[in-house]
Amino acid sequence: MIFIPSIEKTAPEGIGGKASNLLRLVKMGAQVPAWAVVPQVVLLDQLSGQTDKTSIKAEFEQLKVPQEVLTALQTYFGDNYNSKTYAVRSSAMDEDGSQFSFAGQFETFLHVSFDQLAEKIKAIWQSVVSDRVMTYREENNLPLQLGIGAIVQEMVAAEVAGVAFGMNPVSGDKESKVISAVYGLGEGLVSGELDADTFTLSPKGTDTQLAHKTHALLRKPAGNGIEKVPLDATKSDVATLQDTELKEIAALLDRLDEHLGTPQDIEFAYANNQLYLLQTRPITAAGSKPEGEYILWDNSNIIESYPGITTPLTFSFIIKMYEMVYRQFVGIMGVTDKEINRHSEVFANTLGLVRGRVYYNLLNWYKMLAMLPGYSINAENMERMMGVKERFELEDDFGMSKGRARWRMLTMGIKMIQKQFGLPRERRKFLSQLKSIMASYDAIDFDALTPAQIIAHYNKFESSLLMRWKAPLVNDFFAMIWFGMLEKQAIKYCPDQPNIHNDLLCGSQDIISVEPIHRSIAIAALVSQNKEAKALFIDKTPDEIWAELCNGAFPEVKQKLEEYIQLFGNRCVGELKLETISYAQKPALFVKVIKSYVTQGITQKRSESNIEEELRETAEKKIFGALKGKGVKRWWFKYVLNKARDLVSNRENLRYERTKGFGMVRRMFSALGKKLHDAGHLQDPRDVFYLELAEIKSLEKNPFSENLKEHIVARKKEFAAYKNQKPPQERFFTYGHNFTDEYIYSLEKIEDAEQDLNGIGCCPGIVQAKVRVVMDPNETDSLNGDILVTSSTDPGWVTLFPTASAIIVERGSLLSHSAIVSREMGIPCIVSVTGLLRTLKSGDEVLMDGSTGKIKIIE
Repeated sequence: MIFIPSIEKTAPEGIGGKASNLLRLVKMGAQVPAWAVVPQVVLLDQLSGQTDKTSIKAEFEQLKVPQEVLTALQTYFGDNYNSKTYAVRSSAMDEDGSQFSFAGQFETFLHVSFDQLAEKIKAIWQSVVSDRVMTYREENNLPLQLGIGAIVQEMVAAEVAGVAFGMNPVSGDKESKVISAVYGLGEGLVSGELDADTFTLSPKGTDTQLAHKTHALLRKPAGNGIEKVPLDATKSDVATLQDTELKEIAALLDRLDEHLGTPQDIEFAYANNQLYLLQTRPITAAGSKPEGEYILWDNSNIIESYPGITTPLTFSFIIKMYEMVYRQFVGIMGVTDKEINRHSEVFANTLGLVRGRVYYNLLNWYKMLAMLPGYSINAENMERMMGVKERFELEDDFGMSKGRARWRMLTMGIKMIQKQFGLPRERRKFLSQLKSIMASYDAIDFDALTPAQIIAHYNKFESSLLMRWKAPLVNDFFAMIWFGMLEKQAIKYCPDQPNIHNDLLCGSQDIISVEPIHRSIAIAALVSQNKEAKALFIDKTPDEIWAELCNGAFPEVKQKLEEYIQLFGNRCVGELKLETISYAQKPALFVKVIKSYVTQGITQKRSESNIEEELRETAEKKIFGALKGKGVKRWWFKYVLNKARDLVSNRENLRYERTKGFGMVRRMFSALGKKLHDAGHLQDPRDVFYLELAEIKSLEKNPFSENLKEHIVARKKEFAAYKNQKPPQERFFTYGHNFTDEYIYSLEKIEDAEQDLNGIGCCPGIVQAKVRVVMDPNETDSLNGDILVTSSTDPGWVTLFPTASAIIVERGSLLSHSAIVSREMGIPCIVSVTGLLRTLKSGDEVLMDGSTGKIKIIE
């Protein structure tokens, strides 16, 4: 029932790649902790041979570890088996191969007690049919393989552990060896949770890069599992490995290369001055160049629009929208239809969905910009807006000859001048068309239509409105250009004021984002003026409050709520995600906002001072003081400033119109979900959001198939799993669309955080207080004066803002919602703080300055 390498000379079939490698180590005399493997036959004997994925997963839920296996393991590990702990690892049939390592795909458990072995072996088996392994196989065109061995290995009390490579895996240099190590268990290094020392050994000597080590992963005192514990401060900056140990590991790597015929990637540990070899695998595709184009993925900005997990329907909808509108945009700028069609793949893949989260495909954004003349200038402005510091070397296909570039520049220059002067008229025309189209769709009762009729209306909406999105596109482009020009000019004349261009844009009275704040506070004030209404909002739930208002209580309050919802019913958390339930769909959600304000006594802005106007006036005095006596330069700067102010304000307002358009699409698809549920096609009306746009469109003429039902079931399970996984890094690279763990969790493209954090100061004020890290505003009702710390915000976060003493946001800019609202409410705010969430945890105390953007960690 189990294979024991120290007793049996010949391994049976089906012990897997990792166990086979361990057996080679035993045969060459390496020091390997005692181990045994449960071959795949123990698993396969319990399977019926089904090929349907749903049936297979159901069978894997029913698996059991035979008692004979546990008895054999008990006998092998000896009389004191119960006092030991074990590592339980996968050993799949195609794991640890020369081309595909399956690194991080299967489960691994450390310091497992004997009585938990059955549970963990079963978990190893079940990982074979996990969504991430299935996806890995699909992405690498690997066949489904249900067999897997389970290794049970005695744990050693590692004082130092790590990984080592028999060649440099990055440069491909076969004369070098790379060794990384941490104190305690090596899992902290492999998972990326701990910073590691790195030693590169080459014929020139040893290059040592020491990390500042603060923690170690060790066995829990109770004996089961591992825990992260603070490291003795005296070890923090001391090398984990000495020269003699580095030489010993290097010699082991040479022996492995000689015996196994290829450089190896090993995991090792030192315990009681003894070097243990825990596992080995060939360095995946050693020395070969990865396949596929180099792509940089980034969600620094788009996360504000699509926070957290985004469903297949929303993603398939927005990627289609991006394709449509940017094909229009480059056409407006003079790119021919022939050229656009030749690069159709670029426009169709501006975004990516990575473990359920939306990312920009920056390679394709650069390719789009390269179709326009002035690529370097446009790219620089985009990099400034997105916070990206890496330029791509594009293929010749995206370049232009000098003659062609000059001609394109001339024709585009003429078009830009025309578009610039005609933009106000185009914006008015767009808003008029939008108002007319939205009014006609507002009048439709989608609940009374058939699914085919709803889809037909959607298709018409898509063609009538979304294909006429030129005005917002042109406005966005000019906003990017003039904002970039403003920043350069401002820094040139006031180099000691790096954020002065931000202050110059403050105080725009025509930005619509601030109106919901004023209206919400006014409603809360109206409620608080009436003792009975105030008691209702404090004592009852939002649903109960709305029910009483609908039954005639406090009609003036209900009228104000309805007016708000009529205007801003789609402005909520995740407002651009179709699966979001908006205030328009469920008014009680907005009642919850007002209830929070009433309960906390928020019935006026925290500060009545004109903070935005003061920032603006102070910045103007400084900049125009520097330009005193420079008439032409002063005139030109004022012209640039006015253009930037106009375009940036309209950028925000036109984006609100986009929110209303998305709200209409949400209405249609929500009604479609109800219809499909009533017809028995969906288990839940909201399952419609697990279909893709093309699948929904096909239902206009084709019946709902069993295949679609299977897709929904699989996607719901897949996306539920994403919620429990660690989110990918905010910026990472891949070669092609290879979204495996080694890429999406890589820290290579993440900027290092400084000891004291810095960002963009958006609203002045110095605050010293504890921070509260909040990732979902629906999870808490009040911050009780703590500093709100989060990754990004959208308009739905308004509930929490008034309860915070200050706001610090990892992403964003002066124009993000958190910056605008904090200034309106007089709440000190800092945005765009690199490494914020990697540095601060709830309960940390900081001193933050909303003017300078500096954050000092006190405790």
